[in-house]
Amino acid sequence: MISWVLTNNKKNNEEKTALAAQTSDAVAVKMETVSTKNLNLDFTTNGNFEPYRQMDFATENAGRVVNILVKEGSYVRPGQTLAVINADLINIDLESAQAVLNNALRDQQRFENAYKTGGVTQQQLDQVKLSVENAKARVDQAKVRSRDANVRSSISGVVNKKYVEPGAYVSAGAKLFELVDVSRLKLVVNVNEYQVIQLKVGDKVNISASVYPDKTFKGKITFIGNKADAALNFPVEIEVENNKNELKAGMYGTATFEFNNQKSSVVIPRSAFAGSVSSNEVFVVEGDIAKARKVVSGKIIGDQVEILDGLKEGEKVVTSGQINLEDGSKVVSLQ
Repeated sequence: MISWVLTNNKKNNEEKTALAAQTSDAVAVKMETVSTKNLNLDFTTNGNFEPYRQMDFATENAGRVVNILVKEGSYVRPGQTLAVINADLINIDLESAQAVLNNALRDQQRFENAYKTGGVTQQQLDQVKLSVENAKARVDQAKVRSRDANVRSSISGVVNKKYVEPGAYVSAGAKLFELVDVSRLKLVVNVNEYQVIQLKVGDKVNISASVYPDKTFKGKITFIGNKADAALNFPVEIEVENNKNELKAGMYGTATFEFNNQKSSVVIPRSAFAGSVSSNEVFVVEGDIAKARKVVSGKIIGDQVEILDGLKEGEKVVTSGQINLEDGSKVVSLQ
C-alpha cells in the first residue's frame, strides 16, 4: 500500500510538472461565456411612515391663555379655533387706531375745503392725506392682531401634542399645539443610483407594514430626490391612503417596486471587469489570446452587470486572473 501511494504521488507530480512546462508561457485564468438573460429589476426597500402634513401652531401675540378648545387626539378642521388668548390690550390698540383715523379723516375734510378757497397749499393737503393713509394702515394692522388673538388651525388633522394650559401667559411665537394629518401617510425610502433611474413620479407601489404582515396597501410615488446623499442614495416619498387609520406615523414599512416588460440583456459577472465596473474594461479570449476591450456597462443587478455595447452573446470573458494579463497575453483555462 505504501509503495502504491508513493508511486501514485510521483505520477501526479510528474503530470503537474508537465502541465507547468506546457503552460509556462501562458497565464492561467478562469473564463465565462457571455450570455443573454432577463434581468430581474424588481426590488424592495424599507422606510418609516411619516405624516402627510405636520405643523406646529404658535400664537401671534403675547397674552394670557383664556381657554383651550381642543385636547390631544381631537380632530380639527381648517379655521377651527384651538385656543383663545386674552385680547384686551389688542382691542384697546384697535380702538386707539380707529380714533386716530377718524380724526385724520376730519382734518382731511377741513383741508380740502380750505384748499378750494386758497386757505392751504397743495403740499399741506397732500400731507394730511398721507396722515389718513398711515392711520388706515395702523387700523388694519390692529384688526389683524385682533383676529390672530384666537389660534386657529389652517389644516385638517389630529392634535398630536398640546404644550399649554389655560391661564398660562405666552409670548409671541410660543408653540401651543402640534397637528398632524394622517389621513394620508408618506413612506420615505432610499434607493441607489441604478434603481432611481427606473422610477418616476406617479408610479404605483405595493406597500406592506410589519404590523400587518397579511395586508398590502397601495401607494404612489410623489417625490424623487434630485440629489444623492453621502452614500449615493436618493430619497423617494410614496403617498399611502390611510382612510381607516390603520397605519400610524413612525411605523416600519416596506415598498415593493415591480417592473413589467423586462427585456433580455447581455450580462456578464461583475468579476469580469478589470479593476471595477467603472473601468468599463474586460478581457475577451479569442482562441488562447486575451484581448482587452472597452465596453459600456448598464444596470448592476446583484453580481451581474448589463452590457449595453462591446460584447456579444457567446464570447468568452476572463473572470479571474486579470491582474496578470496584458492585451495580447496567452492564456490557459483553469476550468
